[in-house]
This record gives sequence, structure tokens and C-alpha cells, in this order.
Amino acid sequence: MSETKRALAVLVFLLSVSVLVTTPSTSATETFVFGGCSQLKYAPGSPYESNVNSLLTSAVNSAMSTSYNNFTISGSSSSSSQDTVYGLFQCRGDLNGNDCGRCVARAVSQLGTLCVDSFGGALQLEGCFVKYDNSKFLGVEDKTVVVKKCGPSIGYDSDALTRRDAVLAYLGTSDGSNRPYRVGGSGDVRGEAQCVGDLSASECQDCLSEAIGRLKTECGPAAWGDMFLAKCYARYSEGGSHSRSGNGENDSNNNDEEIEKTLAILIGLIAGVALLIVFLSCLRKICEKGKGGK
Repeated sequence: MSETKRALAVLVFLLSVSVLVTTPSTSATETFVFGGCSQLKYAPGSPYESNVNSLLTSAVNSAMSTSYNNFTISGSSSSSSQDTVYGLFQCRGDLNGNDCGRCVARAVSQLGTLCVDSFGGALQLEGCFVKYDNSKFLGVEDKTVVVKKCGPSIGYDSDALTRRDAVLAYLGTSDGSNRPYRVGGSGDVRGEAQCVGDLSASECQDCLSEAIGRLKTECGPAAWGDMFLAKCYARYSEGGSHSRSGNGENDSNNNDEEIEKTLAILIGLIAGVALLIVFLSCLRKICEKGKGGK
């Protein structure tokens, strides 16, 4: 390969990298919330491992067309009952099929890293939840507290607390129908709640009542609060933002600044390569003329 062609190849590579670097790798729906794995491990290459891989693959494929599904994978008829794996996935109720599919794929990928050879694992991202285990948990109520997060205190502002309580009351009110995903707002307070899809309407209501009750008592006058139980969650925030990593506007500005810095560096590199191409081209012409003059 000539030096000019080599320089052109480098330029194309840098342009490709610039596109990749300046494209966000994850969306807000794929932000990590919590994850956990069983302590027991299965043997690599065992029938159980094959069943886990089959279940997680089915979850990713199914998530493109539905926001919830559960699976029971037992493998071949000769497999032991101990090789049976149970699992499910669920996406947040406002996600479309493409976003749901991407979120579940991300969760499955992270589970594969987080829970290597574990008999069970669960992962909650902002937009979806994935769980598998060798114990049958499908359709079983579980109000164990998994994650509790409370924001800074806003003091006992009666108006703010009234709005918060109104939102939580709406999220916890049953209208007789099965509403696994609920959103509500009052003034600048927004709330969201969801049950895992394997619960019945009454079980969902029971779980949400527990989560909401805990939010009110354990987070007190907090600006925002999250209460994730094993089979449901409830959350609220003043201003409507559920970002728990800091101020959303500042995070966005920081990301923009990082992108601008990256672009500046890449533009400098590309300009340098372009000059190199011009230099090599001129040098090649000079050398050709020199040879021709001999």
C-alpha cells in the first residue's frame, strides 16, 4: 500500500471513529438501577447453562413485539428437573417495541457479565427488568425491598407534601381494572409505578400499596423517592425528573462539553492527516519529476 493510500485509510478510520465516539452508547432507559445474582453456581457447559442462554435469547427476541413475557425452559426430555430455568422480562409501560428490545438486550448483556455461571440473576434498568432463576418465582408475590433511594429533604412544605401525597394516592388507587403501569402528576410533582406482569390485579394492588406506604414513611419530606420491591416499584419526584445521578441539565451540559472536546481533537487529527496527504502527494510528484529528469 502506498503512503498516500495509507494516509487515506487512516482518514477514513478517524472519520468512522468520530461517528462512534459522538453517538451516545446508552440511552436514559438503559441506566443501571440495581442488579443481583444467586451465590450458587452451575457448571460451565451444563444443561442448565444451555437453558439459561436459551431463555435469555428468547427474552431479547420477544421484547421487540411485547413489553412483558415469561418463560420456563426445561430443555430435552432427558434433562433433570433441576435443569429447569424460569425467567421473565418487563419493559416500562411507555416504551415502544424498539426501545423495549434495546433495553432488554442491554440488560441481558449486563446480566451475562454480572452473574457469570449464577443459577439466578436479576437486573433492573430504568426502562426494563430481566430476571431468571432455577426456583419457580413466576406468579409468586414478593414484597421484599430491593432498593430504596430518597432525595434531599425539602422541609415540611405543606403544599409540596400535599401534591406528593396526591400523586402517590393516585398511583395507589384501584379502579377495578388491571393497571400494572401508572403515571400521575400534581403541579410540579410527578410519579410512576409499575408491577411485574406475572402478578394478578389484586396482587399488584397489594404490592403497590406496600411500596407507596414505605415511600411516604421512609423518605419523608424528600424531593424525590424510589421504592423498588421485588415485584413492583413506586417513585415520585419534584419537577418530574427521575434522574438520580444529579441535575439533569448539568449532566446534559457536561455531555455536550465532552462531545465538543472530542470533536475538536478529532477535527485536529483529521486536519493533520489531510495535510499529510497533501504533503505526500506533492513529495511523490517531486520524486517522479526528479526521476524523469535523470
